Amino acid sequence: MFDESPMLRELIGQVVVVDLISTYVCLGVLTGVDPLFLEMRDADLHDFRHGAATREVYTYESATLGVRHNRTRVLLRLADVVAVSRLDEVATT
Repeated sequence: MFDESPMLRELIGQVVVVDLISTYVCLGVLTGVDPLFLEMRDADLHDFRHGAATREVYTYESATLGVRHNRTRVLLRLADVVAVSRLDEVATT
């Protein structure tokens, strides 16, 4: 049986930033976690190959201006996740 991480469980329902090992970052509401995936809703899956902003600048702008969601639902492979943090904990100063 899967014993979900208490640290991830406390983030469910929160707007989070998920940094991935690739050129992608995902921002949105964390709605679920299982042994293989994070589930996010009202998410912005952003590929940094399609813009000039760095990961830090893009995340900062999203924290100050709001998440520009382009996915109703997205599943992210846990194996590809580097970090998860609440968007309201992103430094904006």
